Amino acid sequence: QVQVVESGGGLVQAGGSLRLSCTASGSIFSINTGAWYRQAPGNQREWVASFVSGVATNYADSVKGRFAISRDNAENTFYLQMDALKPEETAVYTCTAEIRRRVSGRKQYYWGRGTQVTVSS
Repeated sequence: QVQVVESGGGLVQAGGSLRLSCTASGSIFSINTGAWYRQAPGNQREWVASFVSGVATNYADSVKGRFAISRDNAENTFYLQMDALKPEETAVYTCTAEIRRRVSGRKQYYWGRGTQVTVSS
């Protein structure tokens, strides 16, 4: 019954910015960790950024200084702010979250279905 959904993808010009959202819904107590991945046609899935609640955020070397991950705990949402986008970063961006269930207390990873980001040259 827990669902994770991405939003905010679209078409931007090279050098532009985009903000992706990852929202979890259902019987959720908290999101403990979260991450963003991306995969372009012909490429392997690439880890982009992640966080551990109250501990740290981490970024792939290729996006350091340009991307930033943040959270809105009250809305069960976390974000990926992407600046200075490059055409080679065109990909489907997906999020994953480790969620503590409200009723059972069980922790489980969930994946979204992805949102398309296209960076034109």
